[in-house]
Amino acid sequence: MVGCEVSWFAALCDDDYEFLGVPDTMLVSSWEHCRGIALAAEEAGYDNLLLPSGYAMGIDSVAFAAGIAPLLKRMQLLVAVRTGEMWPPQLARQLATIDQMLEGRLTINIISSDLPGQVLESASRYRRTLEIMYVLRELLDGKSVNFHGEFIDIAVDPPRLRPVRGGCPPFYFGGLSEAAREVAAQAADVYLMWPDTMPQVEAVLADMRARAARYGRELRFGYRAHVIVRDTEQEARIAAQRLISRLDGEIGEQIRRRSLDTGSAGVTRQNELREAADSEGYVEPNLWTGIGRARSGAGAAIVGDPAQVLAKLQGYAALGVESFILSGYPHTAEADMFARHVLPHIDHSPLLRRLSCSVVLVRGVGLSDLPAHDRKGQVRVAMVSDVTLG
Repeated sequence: MVGCEVSWFAALCDDDYEFLGVPDTMLVSSWEHCRGIALAAEEAGYDNLLLPSGYAMGIDSVAFAAGIAPLLKRMQLLVAVRTGEMWPPQLARQLATIDQMLEGRLTINIISSDLPGQVLESASRYRRTLEIMYVLRELLDGKSVNFHGEFIDIAVDPPRLRPVRGGCPPFYFGGLSEAAREVAAQAADVYLMWPDTMPQVEAVLADMRARAARYGRELRFGYRAHVIVRDTEQEARIAAQRLISRLDGEIGEQIRRRSLDTGSAGVTRQNELREAADSEGYVEPNLWTGIGRARSGAGAAIVGDPAQVLAKLQGYAALGVESFILSGYPHTAEADMFARHVLPHIDHSPLLRRLSCSVVLVRGVGLSDLPAHDRKGQVRVAMVSDVTLG
């Protein structure tokens, strides 16, 4: 298994437990706790670290990134930003600053989300996301923006501060709905999936390759999952059951519903996997859906001995996945387990080293089913990325 990026997850959004759904004051999202996760992940050898974002939960991803960046020596950060919560020029300046602090090791997870206190119909929300992704990328590429869309009406020069590599860091983006897939095909660099069965992963990747090709683009693919690895499969399955052994069903439902994305196609699919699983929660060999009983979002874990976990990852890699974003409970302890038992058997490196992206403003080209409406009759945009595979 070669050429894959292996990342861990920092529990910024009140999502760390010894027993799922049972709050633990020692594991609450705080600067101290999440700093510990980040430093342990770097010491263990992970390539990147996802900093998730949720308005109602935990601590802020961008602020945390600025705090942890000077403490990291080599690991990248994958900073989640919720589109629309910040004016793109200001967000561009903040991200460029963090990239400077990381010496060019920033990657960006774009989240198409409602704003706190506001609900926007899904198709409109994704049109807004597409406009913001375009403007943000242009500014981080050091280009002036004169854009008059449905949601963004702006004429502005780029901030003086630029990312170290000279251009916009890669955009990681996920979503299963029709609108989400179209945004990813046009404007993402890495398309992220939550856990699913092997046949379904293969089907989604094939669909996304075809969609991207229609825009003259090529996507990379990432997979976000939990992991439970132990010396033997039996020990791993026991650890999985222990994790949910104190879970109250009503509390689990409350945890799932507190997220802003509970009605998304991705969450719906995670619910379907859980319903299709066997009596112990396995929907296919070594893919356990029990975590989804108390989590909105990625709701399944790869469970097994080191050889089984490695084989599962190799299976995804054979389908075309090049970036794995893993997590486990408690996050620091499980990061150490995976790093000792599986990571040494993977020839891994940051995906950023193999990505070179650009965006072209195309006049007279519509955005398929997601038009960037030009109220002033000037320019419509389409995103085209040149991906260097070196």
